[in-house]
Amino acid sequence: MFSGARNRVSFRVRYAETDAMGVVHHSRYLPWMELGRTEFLRQYGFSYRQCEEEGYFFPLLSATCHYHAPARYDDLVTVETWIKAIHPPYLEFAYKITREPDGLLLVTGETKQICITKDGKPRREPVKRLEAFFKEQA
Repeated sequence: MFSGARNRVSFRVRYAETDAMGVVHHSRYLPWMELGRTEFLRQYGFSYRQCEEEGYFFPLLSATCHYHAPARYDDLVTVETWIKAIHPPYLEFAYKITREPDGLLLVTGETKQICITKDGKPRREPVKRLEAFFKEQA
């Protein structure tokens, strides 16, 4: 349903993201996925800041990472992000992180968020708006 809606963001691995073995520490991939998710939404006219100003938040419920190959300092990496599923109030993203220019697969992952208000109550409406938008794009 959402296969055409994708975002790609590229950047260089910073030295501070590597560990004593000279590879990117496993904990760094989740912030990269967050960057992908944020830029994906921004590309399609939605921003976390706008949602928060409207009183909606999207905390993470789960995250998975599957490590295929290591990234190293100064590698150019690309995070590709797309929507895997929408089940209001839940929103699921999928990610593929590759090294450029050879396209080596580094990591695949998924996250699941829930839309809530400041008082922690689930809200379906913002996720329904996203769902309607992406159905129109298909």
